[in-house]
Amino acid sequence: MNEADLPLRIDGQLWFNRGEKGYLGGKRIDLLEQIEATGSISRAAKAIKLSYKAAWDAVDAMNNLSERPLVICSAGGAQGGGTRLTDFGREMLHVWRRMQAEYERFLAQVAEGIEGFDDIDRLLRAIAMKTSARNQFRGRITAVDKGAVNGSLRLDIGAGLCISATLTNDSIDELQLAPSNTAMALIKASFVLLSPDPDVKISARNRLTGTISALMPGAVNCEVKLLLPGNRTLSAVITNESAEELGLALGQPCTALIKASHVIIAVD
Repeated sequence: MNEADLPLRIDGQLWFNRGEKGYLGGKRIDLLEQIEATGSISRAAKAIKLSYKAAWDAVDAMNNLSERPLVICSAGGAQGGGTRLTDFGREMLHVWRRMQAEYERFLAQVAEGIEGFDDIDRLLRAIAMKTSARNQFRGRITAVDKGAVNGSLRLDIGAGLCISATLTNDSIDELQLAPSNTAMALIKASFVLLSPDPDVKISARNRLTGTISALMPGAVNCEVKLLLPGNRTLSAVITNESAEELGLALGQPCTALIKASHVIIAVD
């Protein structure tokens, strides 16, 4: 196969910087992980094929750019000495891993359906769209049905997920909505209902089941993030009282329920 025929992919590396200087990322993360695993900077350097001097230079650079040391060394003593991460170093490593997971999820979502530069141009316009709706899902229209006044639309957003929307016939005509066209589904987080029971009886046409990946309680409301198939994330805002009554917890399966009339459809 000609290389020009291969599908485009979006890739990148996550780095934490201090000003213009690289702080955490790349081989430095690998080095910290190996120091944590081995307790030795020489063994850590060997494991990631880095010279001993380069490993020390990296540690010095990270410590100098940090408000608190990430790595400390001890010589001799009851525990035999060695090199280890500080509590702050372990905390920063944990934060980086979480950010990296979100970054990879974002890239996977962005890359969905990218086949050429025309797709990238449409995608960039979609990303630049400013809207108060927290949830934005790009997909391909699979069905459009008109009624006497209103119509319905079905949008395939990938990974086996579909979203249904109701809108006026005039809107269907003005937006030139038709099967195979691309469109964006916009859903305000406050319009998303949640249920731990995927079979709950409710009139909402859209049911998206995922796993709770974040719970962020505030003074009155709690933001809940669901990790859906295909690394998509859906946000819901419910009251703190509702979150407690539902017994929501991290890692728990949960179903998002959205009325078709609460889905806004936009096009490039």
